[in-house]
Parts: sequence; C-alpha cells; structure tokens
Amino acid sequence: MPIYTLLIAVIVLAFIFDYLNGFHDAANAIATIVSTKVLTPLQAVIWSAFFNFVAFFIAKYLIGNFEIGNTISKVVNINFVSLKVILSGLVGAITWNIITWYYGIPSSSSHTLIGGFVGAVIAHMGGIYYHGSIILNLHVLIPIFIYIFVAPFIGMVAGFIISILFLHIFKKSNPHKADSFFKKLQLVSSAAFSIGHGGNDAQKVMGILGVAVISYEISTGNMAYIQSTNRFQLFQEHYWWVPVFSFLAMSLGILSGGWRIVKTMGTKITKVNAIEGVSAETAGALTLFLTEHLGIPVSTTHTITGSIIGVGATKRLSAVRWGVTIQLMWAWILTIPITGLIAAIVYYVAGFFGL
Repeated sequence: MPIYTLLIAVIVLAFIFDYLNGFHDAANAIATIVSTKVLTPLQAVIWSAFFNFVAFFIAKYLIGNFEIGNTISKVVNINFVSLKVILSGLVGAITWNIITWYYGIPSSSSHTLIGGFVGAVIAHMGGIYYHGSIILNLHVLIPIFIYIFVAPFIGMVAGFIISILFLHIFKKSNPHKADSFFKKLQLVSSAAFSIGHGGNDAQKVMGILGVAVISYEISTGNMAYIQSTNRFQLFQEHYWWVPVFSFLAMSLGILSGGWRIVKTMGTKITKVNAIEGVSAETAGALTLFLTEHLGIPVSTTHTITGSIIGVGATKRLSAVRWGVTIQLMWAWILTIPITGLIAAIVYYVAGFFGL
C-alpha cells in the first residue's frame, strides 16, 4: 500500500475512533442529568455535544495550547513508530470500544487508544527494548498509568466533599425549592463536565494524528520535520484542520448517544438526585480541568464514575452498588493490556497480508 494511502487510512480510522469515543462516552456527561430527568436523553446529548465542541475554542484561544495532545504524541519514541503501527493501534482501540459498548461497560476510550498504540509498537519492535534503548517514554507513560487510579480517587473525594458542603449549606432550605434550584444548576455542571471531556478526549486523537503525520513527513524526507525541535507545533501549524475535526467528530459521536452505558452510569452505580448530580458533575469537571492543566490524559469515564461513587457514599456506603463498581474496575485494569494484545495481533495479521 502506498505510504500516502496508508496515511489517509490512518486519518479516517482516527476520526472513526474519535466518533466512537464520543458515542461511547456520551454517558459521562449526561448520565446524571438524564437520571434526574432534568433533560430528556435527546436534549442531553445535544447539550453535551455543543459544549464538547466549545472546548476547542477554549483550548485554542483561551488556554493557547493542546497540552494533552502533545503528551499523547510523546508516549512512544517517534523513531520507533510507523503508519502501520498507528493503524494497528487504532483498529485495536476501535475493536475494544465496540465490545465494551455492546456489553454496556464504561471502559476508558483514552486507555484503549494508549493500549493499542503501545501494543502495536511493541509488536513492531519485537519487545520494549531496541539496541539497549527502551522504545517507550516512561516519563510520559508512568503518570498516565498512575492516574488510572488517581483520577477516579480525586473525583471520588471531590464528589464526597462537594456533596457534603451542598447538604450542609442547604440543610434548612425548602426541599422542593432546593431540588428545583439544583436541577437548573445541573445544566451548568453538565456543561462544565462536557467542556472538560472535550478538552481531554478530543486532544488524544490529535496526539495520535500528530505522530502519524510526523512519521509520514519524516519518511518522505521533509527536512522541516526532521530538523524541528517542536514537531508537534509544526504539525498543528500545517495541519490546522485536525484539531477542528477531532473536536467535531467527538461531538457528532456524542449526538449519536450510547444508551447502554447511560443506563449503567446513571442508574446501576447508585441512584442520584439533582443535588448529587451537580456534585458529581462539578467534581468530575474540576478533576478534568486539573489534569488538563497538568497535561496528563486521564479517563473521563473513570473520573465521573469516581465522582458518582463519592456522592453516593455521602448517604451511606451501602448506597453504592459495589458489585457493579468492582466489575467496572476490572474492566479499567484490563483495558490497556487487552487492547494492546488486540493491536499486536492486528499488526501481525496485517504483516501476513503484506501491509
């Protein structure tokens, strides 16, 4: 297959993954607002999709950078990456996303992408070492692995604290008026979480596409990329449409919904009311804003799940359905290795057919 054709295939697959990511993660920002009946499912996905796209303008014009995308582009040493590696990683990530969507498991689309990328490059190089050098950038990967557990824990603690504060502040309020107030406030908290989701997840595909484009440009002898000390910045300047379409594909995916996972997130972990919905979404949004500032890509799925657990625990620990939660945690732990294995198999199969 000509290298340019392979690049086009990678770009198409990346946007398919981005769309499926939005489809898969639609539940993250709308589960509580749907379960409290503030918005219908259709209204909720439109609301969330809009603010996911708004995140592009915030990242580009207010923050001034796409730090999460930059981090993803540095997961693997660029010298050990090929378009075939990225293609295999994307197929692995898409496959696991479809499987987990079908069974209603809110696994991390972020970690499927990283797992697929890492698994494919290890298959490509025949191991994690090449001539004594490790092919993975551990200073980038280790924080990502750590935050598999840290992000939901932060969300859980923040959800618990915010919920307690709200309950204390409004303890003497008329229950009906307080509920009405928090249902309106949920529009704000879900919008904030949607912005955090867009700013976090859409950038991950940007990072992968950045690696793909840089790999292509280097393979064609483009000296600007070979000599540049900031290749990702160069990529953004010449491929300006990638960020726009990354955020747009994510938003379109959210518009398509993911009702199986909405049911799991909104009703199976713990029942939530309006005040608890605001608490969970606010906690999740704050966690995402923090990690985006630090440039650490985290799972929005893990984050909001942790926040919902923290809110549910304010009533009593038994209010959280720990059996469902433990099943979710196993899915989280297994996502990276399983996706990596699928991507490695895809890489070998592609080689068998001469790709």
